[in-house]
Amino acid sequence: NKEPDWASLTLGVFVCQACSLLHRSIPHISRVKSVQDTWDASEVELMAAMGNSAAKAKYEQKVPAFYYRPTHTDCKLLREQWIRAKYERNEFEFIEKQEPYSAGYREGFLWKRGRDNGQFLSRKFVLSEREGALKYFNKQDARDPKAIMKIETLNATFQPAKIGNPCGLQITYLKDNSTRNIFVYHSDAKEMVDWFNAIRAARFHYLQVAFPGASDEELVPKLTRSFMKEGFMEKTGPKHTEGFKKRWFTMDDRRLMYFKDPLDAYARGEVFIGSKENSYTVLAGLPPSTQGYHWNHGITIVTPDRKFLFACETEAEQQDWIAAFQRVINRPMRPQEYAVEAHFKHKP
Repeated sequence: NKEPDWASLTLGVFVCQACSLLHRSIPHISRVKSVQDTWDASEVELMAAMGNSAAKAKYEQKVPAFYYRPTHTDCKLLREQWIRAKYERNEFEFIEKQEPYSAGYREGFLWKRGRDNGQFLSRKFVLSEREGALKYFNKQDARDPKAIMKIETLNATFQPAKIGNPCGLQITYLKDNSTRNIFVYHSDAKEMVDWFNAIRAARFHYLQVAFPGASDEELVPKLTRSFMKEGFMEKTGPKHTEGFKKRWFTMDDRRLMYFKDPLDAYARGEVFIGSKENSYTVLAGLPPSTQGYHWNHGITIVTPDRKFLFACETEAEQQDWIAAFQRVINRPMRPQEYAVEAHFKHKP
């Protein structure tokens, strides 16, 4: 974070308060002290001799382009494993230590949430860059996978609060052009972050082939993405005559999906959000004749074909959703997004 007010005396770096707590978990590597405390001359000299720029040059000299570099806003798991990878395991000084996520092939067992009963069961997962897929198997000796997730449409995002586990990872992919969610975790934090970065590595190498002229800077933002916004809203049907029902909504790029439960495998429905140039707009409030809503803070999304009506519990939530929709609508559509839009229009 900006203006950090803690420092690691042993590493010679300044850190924010949130990360100082993580540095305390590796006392054999890092001893932290507040900048407000009294410092003696030798401690000041140590900090002056290293500093964040020099430490970065030393500890981050071989970070792969695909490796996720967390910010102060990321979940604790990602920040802690980044700190441990840098200072405890020296992964970015010795390339051979990066094998778990850079090899192009990875297999192991993850706890996966059952689609119907909600129980987490151990499942074998195999990520193969060569086959262009992540697969999982219901039985240890099964020859055929239960699901094949193409690297082309794969996404992974940490969701510890939603899944109820500090290592909870949500994996999404497209199946018949609809989004499918898989929720997994592993009890070992390093193992889970290695899986995440292995998926990013596979996506990176896939995109390098798909877009041969693109730079790393252009490809890295496309490797994995966090959802733009998630939360509960109420919605009504296309005729606007049925009552509003509470649903969990996820804004994933241009796909607005709604679920009965946040951990459902499939969305109950998906809405494509295009750009203002293509006659998509978002408005605060609902048409005057609207009935059947319980929450008072309405949102109307106007598309070329119909209006979608939603209601939020608070004004703050309404404003957050409108801002998220507006960001998408303000962005011109890419050529491939027209094909996605056409698919949505032809859905029964």
